[in-house]
Parts: sequence; C-alpha cells; structure tokens
Amino acid sequence: MAVKYRDYYETLGVSKEASQEEIKKAFKKLARQYHPDVAKDQPDAEERFKAVNEAYEVLGDPEKRRKYDTLGPGWEQGQDFGGYSGYPGGGGGQYEYHFGGSTGFSDFFESLFGGRGGGGDPFGAFGGGRGARHPRSNQPMAGEDIEADLLVRIEEIMHGSTREVRLARPTADGRRGKETTIRVKIPKGIAEGQRIRCGGMGYPGLNGGPEGDLYLRVRLERHPLYRPDGHDLDTDLVLAPWEVVLGASVTIPTPHGEVKMTVKPGTQPGTRLRLRGKGLPTGKDGYGDLYVTLVSEFPENVSEEERELWKALAAKSPFRPRG
Repeated sequence: MAVKYRDYYETLGVSKEASQEEIKKAFKKLARQYHPDVAKDQPDAEERFKAVNEAYEVLGDPEKRRKYDTLGPGWEQGQDFGGYSGYPGGGGGQYEYHFGGSTGFSDFFESLFGGRGGGGDPFGAFGGGRGARHPRSNQPMAGEDIEADLLVRIEEIMHGSTREVRLARPTADGRRGKETTIRVKIPKGIAEGQRIRCGGMGYPGLNGGPEGDLYLRVRLERHPLYRPDGHDLDTDLVLAPWEVVLGASVTIPTPHGEVKMTVKPGTQPGTRLRLRGKGLPTGKDGYGDLYVTLVSEFPENVSEEERELWKALAAKSPFRPRG
C-alpha cells in the first residue's frame, strides 16, 4: 500500500534550514490558530491542528527530524512510499499492519515511527514469535505482540474517553486482513508512555496458537498552552514590561477552567508560580499542579511618541541593571 509523503516543513511554513526555535514559534502560532477549542467556526480546524501537531512531533524532536531529513530522494520529491510494515525489518507488501490514521497520526508518520512487533518474525516461523520454541515446528505458536502510539488530547485525560481505532491486521498467511474498528477506553489520568492493552489484536498465532496483543502507547498531543511533566503542567504567562513593574491581575486558562492570578509588583521574569491542583489527574480524585513561568516581552516597533516616553523614563529612573 502506497503512503503519500508529507512535507512537514511546508505544514509549519518554515524552511528546511529553520532553527529549532523557529520551528517552535511556528508551531505555537499555528496551534493556537487551529486548536479546536479556539477555531470552532473553522470546519477543517481539527484536521489542520492534527497536521500541525504531527509536523511538530517530528521537526520539534531533533532525533526524529534527522531521520525525516535523511529519507531517500524519491520521498524528497514527494513520491509515494510503499511497503509500510508493522514489524522490525519490514519492507515489502506482506505482514502489513495499518491503522488508517485512526491513532491520531497519519499513515506516513506510522510508516516511519509507528508500531513495531516484539520480534523479528511476527509469525514465529523462525523462532521469533512469543512462545515459539523450535524453528518451523508444528507446535502451536503464539502470535507476536505489537505496539503503536496513540495520540491523546489533554482533554481526554482529564475526564477519560473512548476512541475508535481502525486497523487492518495481517492474516496467518501474511496477507492484509479486513479493516476492523475497535473501541479503546482511555482511562482518566493515564500518563504519557503508559500502554493500553487490546487483547488478541496482535499478530495471529500459528498452528492454532493464541493471537498476540496490541499495545497502544499513550502519547500526549502537543498543546499550544501546556507542557506536560508527569501529572503536572507547565505554561508561560507573557507580561508587558509595565505589568512586571506595576504588577497585574491576570486570567490564566487551565484544564479546569479559568483562574485569576495576581502577579505582585516587581516579580521578575523567570519566576515560577504554582497553581495547586490545576494539573492532570493523578487518579480518581487527585490532580497535579500547574506551574506558571513569567515571561516578559517588549514591543518590537514603537511610535515616535512612545519612543520619547521610553527616553524620558530612562532619563528619570535610577534603575541600573548593570550596577
């Protein structure tokens, strides 16, 4: 099955020579523009947000970016890529395990960074399958387990949810099977990296052996506001220079709703403030914390009148940052 090449640089609107900081800024801008909670009036916002998220998942990770950048020249020219295989060493048109983009990642992403079986031969024919003991024996052999990433939104973790995942598993003779839809329960408070087991949805066994299992590894969707750290969340609060000096009362968005925060006069940029219990669920009732880092930004362009005011302030103020 051919998988169409995706130009992640084009998706983020940056050049291939862009720095990691430029890529991060491009993602933040587009993620805020297309986040489903913000762009409710745009019918394609959710799909655009997923595309932006996937592009940043690759380009924002130096290791993934290097792998993506070293693809063959055919891919760079936008040609199709065929032969996605869901087991290590995969290559050709058999033993395919497709999710049809239902894990939150595209088939293209899955072909590069997606599910992998636990051994070199998913059907145990050479002793690689789970439970296999003798190469090419007639004994029942359990099918190989497979792992895949499942992209989960923070909002799903807050309350728990159920997702439909489409998959086409290989048959025992190595052909691609019919597409099946399964319902996957995402527990409230599940953490990044934890796995959800789907029993019997892995590779088929041999000689009457049991089927392997499918394990979906939770990956948290990149959020334009929050950076997960276990069950805690980190976010930035951007202040104007006068808000740093004079203090401010600011409304902070949290996964639990908006919260008023008071920034005392003179609180320095880089200060990290904590909103207790405003993070991700730690279980049935508990929650992590939300940490707010203060960031100050200055206007890049000012009017002549504003410039004169800054000059007057500089002349009058006794503050000398360099002693």
